[in-house]
Amino acid sequence: METDFYRQHRAYIDAVSRFIFVSDLPGKSDLIFLPGSSHDEHIRLAAKLYAEGYAPYILPSGFHAKYAEGFTKDPEFDSEWAWMRHLLISFGVPDSRILREDKATFTWENATFSRKVTDSMGLKVQRAILCCRSYHARRALFYYQAAYPDTEILTVPAAVPSIGPDNWYLTEDGRHQVLGEVRRMGSQVQEIFDCLMEGREPPSANTIPFEGN
Repeated sequence: METDFYRQHRAYIDAVSRFIFVSDLPGKSDLIFLPGSSHDEHIRLAAKLYAEGYAPYILPSGFHAKYAEGFTKDPEFDSEWAWMRHLLISFGVPDSRILREDKATFTWENATFSRKVTDSMGLKVQRAILCCRSYHARRALFYYQAAYPDTEILTVPAAVPSIGPDNWYLTEDGRHQVLGEVRRMGSQVQEIFDCLMEGREPPSANTIPFEGN
């Protein structure tokens, strides 16, 4: 719904929305990437895309968020990967089609550690689908594309009804999440890029600015 606030500030709101909310149509791919999370929307979407035949494998990635002492969503699981694997299997994905990356603690590591997994398997990823939460799409795409520069990556995000391109600015949580992504696209990316330019080891969970996954 168009509000007076939106009409007054639409240029700012639309610019942020276009930048953060990236979305492509799915296409036949070699792999579906799943960055770590304690939310299940994008996990359900990945299982649906697998069932529809878009890719033969799914690669969930994640140990736990760097600011947490462990995976807190469910004490039965010791990592985001284990929890996501459990959900994927419950949604009908065969265990043999779920690859494993259970060390990453933020999105840059989700991408670069996933690359190590596919390289170790000799899996050539010419096209991949990236499933993430909608407001995480820009940063996730940025990092996965950096890790797979020769791969066509289709970003197919899962909708978060309360935080979408048309309503994120209406709630405190929506503003926090979306503008936090804008901020991290500066602070995290600068830290990583400086390391790469200077030939230093890219930042770990202990050195990246403490601003979320």
